[in-house]
Amino acid sequence: MSRNPADARYPAGRNMTRKTGLLILSCGLLFSILLAIAKGAFQIPVGRLLDWLTGNRAALDAVSTNVLISIRLPRVLLGLLAGASLGAAGAAMQALFRNPLAEPGLVGLSAGASLGAITAIVLTPGGFFLIASFAFTGSVITTHLAFVLGKKSSGLSGLLLAGVAINAITFSLMGLIIISADDAQLRDLTFWNMGSLAGASWPVLAFLAPWVLLGVLVMMGRWRVLNALLLGEREAHHLGYALQAIRWQIITLVALTVGPVVAVTGGIGFVGLVMPHLARMWLGADHRWVLPASALAGALGLTLADVLARVVIAPAELPIGLVTSLVGGPFFVWMLVKGRAR
Repeated sequence: MSRNPADARYPAGRNMTRKTGLLILSCGLLFSILLAIAKGAFQIPVGRLLDWLTGNRAALDAVSTNVLISIRLPRVLLGLLAGASLGAAGAAMQALFRNPLAEPGLVGLSAGASLGAITAIVLTPGGFFLIASFAFTGSVITTHLAFVLGKKSSGLSGLLLAGVAINAITFSLMGLIIISADDAQLRDLTFWNMGSLAGASWPVLAFLAPWVLLGVLVMMGRWRVLNALLLGEREAHHLGYALQAIRWQIITLVALTVGPVVAVTGGIGFVGLVMPHLARMWLGADHRWVLPASALAGALGLTLADVLARVVIAPAELPIGLVTSLVGGPFFVWMLVKGRAR
């Protein structure tokens, strides 16, 4: 018998050593970073880019250097932060609910962010930082409400139903606000809800990076608790874990980590849903490995999605949430058909 219940449930993780799996993901991420920096409406040759990165500043002309430093690097770094946070948070939520369909939006986080952003776009002068502030505030409020209401019922069913109710009410409020929007505001709303990394800048990263990285690292440190939850709530309770406090900690951590990201990028679907699945299928269900693998896979997937968003209809740009949905949706259906979404 396996000493680790996670391994017993997902024996496919034994097909490859976990360290090797993380190494492959890291190498793939490095490749995707180079691709994302080089490709776009303005092309930067990979050879010259590598020369520039190794210290030969004369390898790129002034225009290429300006595009690299002012546009490409902030955008790629924002994609890495967003993908890592969504992937790790998705893995944590799926372990908490013991449900492969769980993701951060389940408890109203995404809906709250959308409500906040729509409120800022329609009822205020707008502006990037004002919209992001409203979106973050909305995500925290709706998540907190879902948890408070969910406490009225025992177990996770109350929290799940509270999340469904909060999402329904939030979408109704969004509809009421959208009615009064003009054409320009409707275009802004549509683009925001589909997600984009176009808001990347060094000031945004300076605020976002420490916050998100700390949240992801703390989330990874909770792997023992998440592994215990795989056994069931009763077993986790007998192991000495205070389940009510654990739920509050994990949900709050997810909200504080993903909320700022969604506030900046808008709605980006399927990253927090599909990437943890891939990590578990490949490395097993031990969250000591699943959490970092989900973060790496999320960063890799979102970076590649951003490349597609920028090159498919260049010089125009597709919303990145549209790309993740077009790729992630059919892939998830394939996993369901094959019986691998478990």
